[in-house]
Amino acid sequence: GRAVIILRGRGRSCPGSLPVGDTMGLVILANPLKVGDLLVASRQIDEGIFYESVVYLIDVALDGVLGVIVNQPCTAGTLHRQLPGWVHLATPPQDLFLGGPMSPNGAICLARVQRSSEEPPGWRRVQGLTGLLHLDTPTELVEGAFTDVRIFAGYAEWVPGQLEAELIRGDWIRAVAHPEDIFSSEP
Repeated sequence: GRAVIILRGRGRSCPGSLPVGDTMGLVILANPLKVGDLLVASRQIDEGIFYESVVYLIDVALDGVLGVIVNQPCTAGTLHRQLPGWVHLATPPQDLFLGGPMSPNGAICLARVQRSSEEPPGWRRVQGLTGLLHLDTPTELVEGAFTDVRIFAGYAEWVPGQLEAELIRGDWIRAVAHPEDIFSSEP
């Protein structure tokens, strides 16, 4: 079963926790979402951009959740047309992936470092060895610094409480993400 706590109205502080405040009817999961979680669309999502999608969460905060769809490559050759200097750095299939419906003309890059002690220029850790790589980073600095690089057009975003409600409704199945889930050559 799903373990959830539904808070309505004025919250209160509990020992060892942050003040809850006014939750305005938002749903709070007993096992909160966290950066690095993987969401697999259930059969309840039977159309649209999230149909049969797998989403990797890159930011979980009080003001909402951000993620990228990791299993939807764009039309072959899109990365070559949009960011030709990055094609040789990208993990096979070496193409652009549809990250989600928000800012589809923008790009987000996930990259995996070789060792946890490394923090190359332009890279910010998300979870484990995986992080966000700024696409303004000179490609000469990227070469050899990462085992995997994947670029996404757009991203997915949920307002506070929205994704939690979708999980409770059964739209998503939570899983632990492994690097091969994000950087698979066969998404």
